[in-house]
Amino acid sequence: MTDNTASDILRIAVAQLNPTVGDVAGNLAKAREARADAARQGADLVLFTELFLAGYPPEDLVLKPAFLKACERAAQDFAGDTADGGPGVIIGTPLKRKSGTHNSIIFADGGKILAERYKLDLPNYGEFDEKRVFQAGPEIQGPVNFRGVRLGIPICEDIWGDVGVCETLAESGAEILLVPNGSPYYRGKVDVRHQIVIRQVIECGLPIIYANQLGGQDELIFDGASFAIGSDKTLAFQMSQFEETVNVTTWKRNRAAAGAQSGNNSEGWVCSEGPMSKIPETEEADYRACMLGLRDYVNKNGFRNVVLGLSGGIDSAICAALAVDALGEERLRAVMMPYRYTSKDSLKDAEDCARALGCRYDIVPIFEPVEGFLHTLTQLFEGTKEGITEENLQSRARGTILMAISNKFGSMVVTTGNKSEMSVGYATLYGDMNGGFNPIKDLYKMQVYALARWRNTHVPPGALGPSGEVIPNNIIDKAPSAELRENQTDQDSLPPYPVLDDILECLVENEMGVDEIVARGHDRATVTRIEHLLYIAEYKRRQAAPGVKITKKNFGRDRRYPITNRFRDGG
Repeated sequence: MTDNTASDILRIAVAQLNPTVGDVAGNLAKAREARADAARQGADLVLFTELFLAGYPPEDLVLKPAFLKACERAAQDFAGDTADGGPGVIIGTPLKRKSGTHNSIIFADGGKILAERYKLDLPNYGEFDEKRVFQAGPEIQGPVNFRGVRLGIPICEDIWGDVGVCETLAESGAEILLVPNGSPYYRGKVDVRHQIVIRQVIECGLPIIYANQLGGQDELIFDGASFAIGSDKTLAFQMSQFEETVNVTTWKRNRAAAGAQSGNNSEGWVCSEGPMSKIPETEEADYRACMLGLRDYVNKNGFRNVVLGLSGGIDSAICAALAVDALGEERLRAVMMPYRYTSKDSLKDAEDCARALGCRYDIVPIFEPVEGFLHTLTQLFEGTKEGITEENLQSRARGTILMAISNKFGSMVVTTGNKSEMSVGYATLYGDMNGGFNPIKDLYKMQVYALARWRNTHVPPGALGPSGEVIPNNIIDKAPSAELRENQTDQDSLPPYPVLDDILECLVENEMGVDEIVARGHDRATVTRIEHLLYIAEYKRRQAAPGVKITKKNFGRDRRYPITNRFRDGG
C-alpha cells in the first residue's frame, strides 16, 4: 500500500526472469508469479527488467499499434494487482504518449500507476538500434516516492553513457537508484557492467541496483547476473548468471551516515542481506550461453526436437553435446552420412559420441545421391577438372537429407559451422550451412576446442546431459577435416587454426589494419589473403542461420559489412 512515512528498512526483490518477445500475456503471468513469490519472501518492492512486458528487444513490433495497446493493458492490469497491499512494482514496457513511443517503466503501488519514466539515452550501436523505433524521453525525470523512500529509476543505457542521469537524480533527492536492464552477454561482460556502475556510484554517491534480463532472444543471450554496488563502491550483492531467479535484498537506512551528510542520504542506505553468487569462468560462461541460446530458440519457437549431422568432427560433436545439455537426449537425433572419403575413425568417433550422449543415432549413406548428381551432370561437366564443385555435392546431399528429416518429423536442423569457417567462407551454401540455428556460430575454432575440453570434465548447472567424457578425445586430438576428398585436412586450404583465429580476431573484433597484424608476426601474404576471404564470404554469412552471440562483435547484429565491397587494406 502507498505510505509516505519514511522507512528504515526496504526489502527490494530483483526479478531476474526470462520473458518472450511478443508474448505479452505470458510475460504478465510470469511477472504476477514473481510478485507472488517476492511477497512470500516479504518484499516491499519488485524490480523487473527493461521492457519486460514486451520482451526485449521487441524491434519493429514497437511500430505495431496493436502491440503497444496490448503492452499498456498488461501494465494497467499489473498495476491493479498492487491493490492487494503487497509489493509495489517497477516494470518495463513500451508506452505511446504525445511525446512519442518510449522505452519506459511504470511504477505502481496501491493499485495505481503512480509514475512513468522514459529512457533518455537510446543506444544505437552494435546489436542495438533503439533510435529506429523509440523516441528519447523529453527530460530527466526526478525520483519517485515509494513509502517514504525516494527512488531514482534510470533505464539501462541511461547509466552507460555520459548524459548525467544518475548525478541529476542524486541532486534531486534520490536515495537509491534502481536500474532495469536488457544487457546482452558477451565474454567478460559482467566485469564491464560492474565498472560502469562503479563509475556512476563515484559520480552520484548513491547505491545502484542493476537488474538484468535472462534468456535467449534470437542471437542475443541475456545472462542475468544482476547485482548492486553500494555507495562505498563495493559489491553489495551478486545474483547468479544464466539462472532465472527472484531474490529479495534487504536495505537499511543508516541515519547517522545520512545525518552526517547534512540531510543528503547519499550514504544512508546499505544492503544488509542479499545473494553473493559466484560468476562462472570464461569457458563455463561461454558454454552456458550457447546452451541457453539453443534451448530458448528451440523452445520459444515451438520445435519438438532437433536433428544434426554428426560427422565425427569437433564442431558437430560439441553441437550435439550442447543439444543434449539444453534439451535432453530424447530430443536430439544425430545422423552420420558417410561417403567414400569418410574415414573409419570418423565412423567410430561419431558413434562413440552419440553413445556417450545417449541420443538417437542413425547412419544414412550418401553414396547413391552423390553418384546420382554426378551422373546427371556428366555431360554438362564434360571436359572440366574435378574439384570443389564435386566436393560440395557431398555437403549439399547431406544438407538435403537433414532438411528432409526436418520436414518429415518437424525437427529443427542444428547447423554446426564455427566462426573461423564462417569468416573465410569455409562452408557450403545449401549444404553444411543448412539449418535453423547455430549454437557455435560466434566461437572461433580454438574456442570450440577449449569448450570441448571443458565439457569433458564439467557438467554445467541446468544441463540435461551426462557427466564424463561426452566428446571422445580422438575427436579433439585428430587433425580437423571436412573429408570431402582423399586425405584432406582443413590446413590444406587454411593456415593453422591458432594463426587463422588470431588474424581473424584482429580483423573482425579489433578492426586492425594489415600492417598492424603483420607487426604481430604474421606473414603479409597470409593476412591479405585472409582479409580477402573475409570480405568475399559476406554473401554466405547473410544467408546463414542465426546463432548465439559470444564475442563483442558477432556477424550480423554487430558487424554489418556490404556484400558488394571492393575495399582492401592497402590495395
